Amino acid sequence: MNPIRVLITDDHLIVREGLRLILETADGVEVVGEAADGEECLQLADALQPDVILMDLRMPGMDGITAIEQLRRSHPAVAVVILTTYNEDDLMIRGLQAGARGYLLKDTSREQLIDSIQAAAKGETLLKPEFLARVLALRASPAAAAPPRDTALTEREREVLQAAAKGERNKEIAYRLGISERTIKAHLASIYQKLGVDSRAAAVAVAARRGLLGA
Repeated sequence: MNPIRVLITDDHLIVREGLRLILETADGVEVVGEAADGEECLQLADALQPDVILMDLRMPGMDGITAIEQLRRSHPAVAVVILTTYNEDDLMIRGLQAGARGYLLKDTSREQLIDSIQAAAKGETLLKPEFLARVLALRASPAAAAPPRDTALTEREREVLQAAAKGERNKEIAYRLGISERTIKAHLASIYQKLGVDSRAAAVAVAARRGLLGA
């Protein structure tokens, strides 16, 4: 199989070098380039055609959220994984809503880094349980919008989304709920349509901030 082509975008050289050193030792992963800001990331995305982009959010010039929004339009097949720190939760949520498929803390382990890249390349998202708690903590924010009346999730859709928020894959959710994997995909498609998103990460972020996932 072809290696997963990764583009690293971060304004700190030491972060880029550290990620490159880690990924160069991983089987099936190839670092094809590095960018220091969003604008350079967009240029390299055109030239290098990466499968996954690791994206910092706070950068001079074009920030990560702006870059994610543009990538969503120009390179919808490219999976963006946010690089974040604990003190920028709200910014991270905005990045997920902009189209990123997941997030990584900058002090993440090598295993989590590689697992997240592999999942993103497959169109999946590995969301850790603590993610839901952190999003729920922001639920009372004035920016949280009330859900439109005609987009209420069904009880089954809530179950599926809660499982996705815990990091369960489609196959695991299907097995636990006793339904087919195809049905899980159909529920997710319905959830995305109702919430106006196109990824698990964004769906969890929006649903949690609207109070749709419970406590």
